[in-house]
Amino acid sequence: MSKINRFLFFKLPSAYWSGVRVAELSANYAEVTVRHSWFNSNPFASIFWAVQGMAAELSSGVLVMNEIQRSGRKISMLVVQNKAIFSKKAKGKIRFSCEAEDRVRKAVEQTVATGEGVTFWLQSTGVDAANDTVSTFDFEWSIRLKHD
Repeated sequence: MSKINRFLFFKLPSAYWSGVRVAELSANYAEVTVRHSWFNSNPFASIFWAVQGMAAELSSGVLVMNEIQRSGRKISMLVVQNKAIFSKKAKGKIRFSCEAEDRVRKAVEQTVATGEGVTFWLQSTGVDAANDTVSTFDFEWSIRLKHD
């Protein structure tokens, strides 16, 4: 995880300084945490919605990056659409988890096989220490094989 979190520091410094950290990563599951602090707070004494969005996006995006790296191919990735639902104030430590099943692997295989762009949705759910959902984010990812 330290390599990914070092990547955050250099490539996504606003997420890093807001306290967003990758806590767990496997082929089809990622967990990202963020703890409420003065730096990422909103006027309502909870984590600012954009910081929640960074953590949620990272929990899905790190799965896409991981699968692209596994493929050994040059593939671009981009969020083309997202939706969010906020159901409770985000206080304390929030865990954003994303379960990809085989969607990312299948999308990468398809774009490599066809050379065409592929889109797919991933959902990230943020829960607090009581395991109550604070927010749910859906991201539509687009991947495309890069042609040299």
